[in-house]
Amino acid sequence: MDTSTTAVAPRAGRREWIGLAVLALPTLLISLDMGALLLALPHLSTDLHTSSTQQLWVSDIYGFMIAGSLITMGKLGDRIGRRKLILIGAAIFGVISIVAAYSVSAEMLIVARALLGVAGATLMPSILALINSMFADDKQRRTAISLWATCQFSGAALGPVAGGLLLDHFWWGSIFLMGVPVMLLLLAAGPFLLPESCNPNAGRLELKSVALSLASILLVIYGLKELIVGDSSTILIPLAAVIAGAGLGVVFVRRQFHLEDPLLDLKLFKMPVIRTLLITMVLSGAAMNGTGMLVTQWMQSVLGYSASETALFFASMGLALAVSSVLTPVLAKRVRSGTSIAVGMGITALGFLFIPLVSSTGGLILAVAGISVIALGDGPLVALGTGIVVGSTPPERAGSAASLSETSLHVGGALGLAIFGTLGAAVYNNQMAANLPAGVPEGAGRATVAEAQETASHLAPGIGGELTRVAKEAFTSGLHMAAWAGAAVVAALAVLCWFTLRKGAADEPAAEAAAAAEPQQEPESESEQASIRG
Repeated sequence: MDTSTTAVAPRAGRREWIGLAVLALPTLLISLDMGALLLALPHLSTDLHTSSTQQLWVSDIYGFMIAGSLITMGKLGDRIGRRKLILIGAAIFGVISIVAAYSVSAEMLIVARALLGVAGATLMPSILALINSMFADDKQRRTAISLWATCQFSGAALGPVAGGLLLDHFWWGSIFLMGVPVMLLLLAAGPFLLPESCNPNAGRLELKSVALSLASILLVIYGLKELIVGDSSTILIPLAAVIAGAGLGVVFVRRQFHLEDPLLDLKLFKMPVIRTLLITMVLSGAAMNGTGMLVTQWMQSVLGYSASETALFFASMGLALAVSSVLTPVLAKRVRSGTSIAVGMGITALGFLFIPLVSSTGGLILAVAGISVIALGDGPLVALGTGIVVGSTPPERAGSAASLSETSLHVGGALGLAIFGTLGAAVYNNQMAANLPAGVPEGAGRATVAEAQETASHLAPGIGGELTRVAKEAFTSGLHMAAWAGAAVVAALAVLCWFTLRKGAADEPAAEAAAAAEPQQEPESESEQASIRG
């Protein structure tokens, strides 16, 4: 099938740009929800008596369910219509947000967060696919995707700002109610501003692949968390979960190669540029999200800042990411896309090196500088990476590529909260066990800093003060370890991007890429040529 666009594409008008603004709102909200929740974790520990493992599940399950459902929902949108699926997902998201806000137990909140993840997954790939169809002109599409990506990642960074302000005036459930008016606006304006778009040849949903991918992700993450922060007497259960999850993942991958219409198109991984970008999205997202979570908790639990104060400090991260994402497409006219992404990853790696300089008694300015530099360097990947991946396939398969890109981003974020969070928790647990003051009950304060401080309030002043000091130092050590790990991971990604993207399709400036995307070879290579768009 010839998927070239040699004719002059029609330019989008006012209706399409207003439609983009409507689509940007739920994009911003879904990302903002994750950032806002991080500040609420200490409040959940007090009100719902959540354990450290339950706190991680409250944080993780949302991203995991989004990641596990994105590819399925992308194909479902192709079948029933992307606008229709967006409206259905918006309605479900609004209702479940109310349920989450009024949860009365940790278990109820975890289930609600899981359902919110599924509802969020109905929105993301269809939104990107609609943007792809609304903006046929290459230049306008690149601008639209850049603005969309800025909203997506700025939401994650600005989430603590909105969450902190709400938590200082309302209860923790208020952060979930933010989604209700946004989804109502989408339901009201969507039918009039958004075109319907579908692919009649999308193929059927492969339910076995859906189950395999979701089960694999959840089992592996559950096992990793329990191996690090769980009871050592139950090591066989989490180890079996990791092995079973990995085995299901292998079965899933093998199944995709043998299906005529696979749930996940693994052929995209054969292109070095796309493979490098997806790996970078996953691993850099993991490092940023995991370390960011620990920094917010360090500011509150160790330094004693309120939720709103922490939110204001984190505003610098959102501002840096927004500025970097907006400026990157402009710079890409003069600088090769691959070079921009590689240098950006190098800057991000430097940002992580600020974090180990903080202590249990201070270092706020260093932490703020670190997270700002981390976000600044991530801008080129945010602004250019998604556009390159989406442009790697013909228009009728853009939904599949969008799902793959979104899955990589959300898997990275969720893995960061799980792996880097549990890395910090492991260091905390080990130091608490080794340095527990005399006179303190065995195992006291091992779960969280908040628990240690609560225990200290019931002890004699001298012993209680020593327990609090040990807990704060242990948590800070965990933060240091996570930051060093993040710096190492992102530095390796910078090297990978430098040697792969600069020699691949992303090697050309964005202005030249549009012309170079003209199909000149056999159909199989057209998608690789198109990968330089964006």
